[in-house]
Amino acid sequence: MNRNWTNRNTLRKSGILLLVMAVPSLMLGQHKNESKPSAPAKSAPAKSAPAKSAPSHNSSASHSSTPSHSTATSHTATTSHTTTAGHTTTPSHTATTSHSAATSHTTTSGHSATTSHAATAGHTTTPTHTTTSSHTTSASHTPPGRTVSLKGGGSASVRPNGSVRSIDRGGMHIEHGVRGGRTVVSERNGARIVTRGHGGYVQRAYVTRGGRAYYSRTFYAGGRYHVGLYRGYGWRGHTYYGFYPGVWYHPGFYGWGWHPWGAPVAWGIGAWGWGGAPWWGFYGGWWNPYPAYAAPYYWLTDYMISQQLQAAYAARAEANADAMASDAAASGGGGDPGPAAASGQAPLTPEVKEAIAQEVKAQLAAQQSQAGQDSGGQASAAPAPTSGDQPPPALDPAQRTFVVDTDVTVVANGQECALSSGDVITRLSDSPDADDTVTASVSATKKGDCGSGQTVAVKVDDLQEMYNHFQENITNGMGELAKKQGTGGMPAAPDTGTQAGAVPPPQPDTTAAKALQDQQAAADQTEAQVKQETASGGGTQ
Repeated sequence: MNRNWTNRNTLRKSGILLLVMAVPSLMLGQHKNESKPSAPAKSAPAKSAPAKSAPSHNSSASHSSTPSHSTATSHTATTSHTTTAGHTTTPSHTATTSHSAATSHTTTSGHSATTSHAATAGHTTTPTHTTTSSHTTSASHTPPGRTVSLKGGGSASVRPNGSVRSIDRGGMHIEHGVRGGRTVVSERNGARIVTRGHGGYVQRAYVTRGGRAYYSRTFYAGGRYHVGLYRGYGWRGHTYYGFYPGVWYHPGFYGWGWHPWGAPVAWGIGAWGWGGAPWWGFYGGWWNPYPAYAAPYYWLTDYMISQQLQAAYAARAEANADAMASDAAASGGGGDPGPAAASGQAPLTPEVKEAIAQEVKAQLAAQQSQAGQDSGGQASAAPAPTSGDQPPPALDPAQRTFVVDTDVTVVANGQECALSSGDVITRLSDSPDADDTVTASVSATKKGDCGSGQTVAVKVDDLQEMYNHFQENITNGMGELAKKQGTGGMPAAPDTGTQAGAVPPPQPDTTAAKALQDQQAAADQTEAQVKQETASGGGTQ
């Protein structure tokens, strides 16, 4: 009995001992199973399909194009452009821009812009422009030289070579270009008077409509007047002026202008009427018209370039005539005032010309939409800005390509250089610096003073005037298309009728010629006084 109890007790203890040993082993096994990591989900790297690019515009009859522009630019003047063009387009604008500024003298700008266009048979437009810009700007854009305070009041900016760059005295600003030419600006009796060369304009407040101020500009040159309408843009304490058509074509004509024709239209030099013209012989090596046009906006591109080159030739001839007259007066002789034949010019590339054509196309699409809003003497459907702080059109992130309208001095690498009418620049930065300038890359230049690909600082006022002239040339070119459509193999337009805009065009100011003449005389007198004062050691730095 006692032996049985002892055996039973021994068995019980052995069972408990086995149980104590087994439980931790089971728990350890379960823990190992639970702690095994599950296989991570594999993610494929994000890949973007490489952009396929075809030549922008090879001057062939096809003109096939679908714009896709990618530009990487640094202030060491490295620029790349990839452009593929297409004629079925509908522009739209979206922009994202970031800016950062440092005090070091390095500037890096990167831009990528993609423009897609689609057009339906009914000419419905949905403009699409997407632009993303990133800029780091730090270089000083102030031209070299010194500023002198004048004893008679005001100040003068003097270049390192001793020539006077600008004078500010008595409400008048006089500026001399780095390669010659004088611009005088003053504001008096409610008028803004601008003289340049032998002409200029007088601008006056005209009307306020829909919360926006409009101005009339009366131009006078060569004994003739013409008047333009401009809209004011108040921004950052400065007023800019943007061209505004007083009369619109019907929207269908603008739609016709930026859509392709069914077949290319040959339009030779004879049709243009340029054969034998001095300006054509002078710039013929720099620019060649397309042999055929697949769409009206390509025709407009050549029209606009020709207008700029004619203006450049006239300005050059005028400058040479003035120089020859001065030499003749000094020597008692005479000479031929015509400009010498251009030499060593780099041709306008197909890529740059395509960029101009795409800008014309986008502007026509925008004007088609605006013509529908601002017609019939009604105010624009868009609400007027309440703050009065609106950047000028030249700083629209979607507007990048600019054709220079007149001789202008810019700053590159701390030095001044000159651009002339017909040169092409690409704006890089979107926001002006403390000197009210933005950066741009020189895309094409005739004189080569500012090298192609060079990064330059351009005044926003000058850039806005380039934009204005571009818009005015589009308006004039559409007038020429309205006359020529349906002739010489050009397809007929559906509707070339016009309609009144929200603001009627003003009448010319017939006092403008006298005002410009008086200002030139006043500027001559001021310059003579300043030269005498600086020559006699007057003025302080």
